[in-house]
Amino acid sequence: MTGVSDGESVSLDLLKMKMAEFAKERDWDRFHSPRNLLLALNELKDWLVDSQVGEVGELSEIFQWKGEVPKGLPDWKEEEKVHLGEELSDVLLYLVRLSDICGIDLGKAAMRKVELNAIKYPVGMCKGSSKKHNNNNSNSNNGTEK
Repeated sequence: MTGVSDGESVSLDLLKMKMAEFAKERDWDRFHSPRNLLLALNELKDWLVDSQVGEVGELSEIFQWKGEVPKGLPDWKEEEKVHLGEELSDVLLYLVRLSDICGIDLGKAAMRKVELNAIKYPVGMCKGSSKKHNNNNSNSNNGTEK
C-alpha cells in the first residue's frame, strides 16, 4: 500500500515530492499558503489536548490509561500501532508541506537544530539529567530555544 518495503527508509525529499504531487493533483496549491498550513498545524494541537474542555485529544487518547509503555510498544496490538502511525503522520506531513512551501530544507534545518542543541546541552552538564537547559546553572541560553 505504501510502495515502501518494511526495511526501507523514506527521505524527507521523497515525502516533500509526494506531498507536492498530492496537492497539485487536487489543485490545492492555491490553498497551501504558509499561513494556512500553519493554521492546520495549530489545529493538530487539539489532537493532543482539547483546551476547550480540558480533555486529551485524539493523539493523547491513544496513550491514555496505558501508563508508562516500553520503547517499541511490544504489548500493543498491531492496529493500535497503525493508528498511532497515522496520527503522527498527520503532523509530519503538514510540517513537510509547510517547510516546502516556505523554501526551508527541513532535513538541513533539523540537523542544524541538533547541532545547536548539542551546544546548549553539553554532555558534561546534562548527561543523566532531565532538567531544562536554563536550569543547568552554568549553561546559559544562547538564543537556541528548544
